[in-house]
Amino acid sequence: MVDEGAVIIDIGGESTRPGASGVSEQEELDRVLPVIESVRSVTDVMISVDTSKPAVMRAAVAAGASMINDVAALQAEGALAAAAELKVPVCLMHMRGQPRSMQDAPSYHDVVAEVAAFLDERIDACTAAGLDEDLIVVDPGFGFGKTHAHNVELLANLRQLQVRGRPLLAGISRKSTLGELTGRDTEDRMPASVAAAVIAVLNGADIIRAHDVAETTDAIKVARAVMETGEKQ
Repeated sequence: MVDEGAVIIDIGGESTRPGASGVSEQEELDRVLPVIESVRSVTDVMISVDTSKPAVMRAAVAAGASMINDVAALQAEGALAAAAELKVPVCLMHMRGQPRSMQDAPSYHDVVAEVAAFLDERIDACTAAGLDEDLIVVDPGFGFGKTHAHNVELLANLRQLQVRGRPLLAGISRKSTLGELTGRDTEDRMPASVAAAVIAVLNGADIIRAHDVAETTDAIKVARAVMETGEKQ
């Protein structure tokens, strides 16, 4: 993945897909720490730990991780304190509900405005806890408590989610919305995922979370070259 252009490797030990059940703290530690240590032993690439548990955050950073990716936006007990103590970049994601129930008829009055407001509130909570705002990345949480229409609306309006100018991460690779739009199964969604990544970058995304690294990297290089040329004119 690094050879193909990945600049961050995201490692998680607890599934957050719709309907997923949680795992214990010890089970999550047993899953992620050996992988973090192994990746760190072969590359200096930035490692992100995908977790909501404070103990896992601390152990992962001690093992070599240098970023926290939290789908719960540091709302778990002790998570804010852990992030402030560790002083590493943190990705705050929006999620309506919990993974096991988040897709049970999610509803919004204005999904773009509500997601932006949530992310702004979480930035406030983080800075109040002592976390430097410069360390914060925001993620609208495609597929996390959103319908397919919500996901498309968020993708179309990403620039409105650049809360306080913080870097914006988009993770839509292989998501079910792409399957709904194309009729393709998960393993056949690479072209749709690449198209969504390019749209996200054109609409203001700074970081793309992808499964198909080489294809996505090449597509983003083309998109960024076009954007940079347009800015010069």
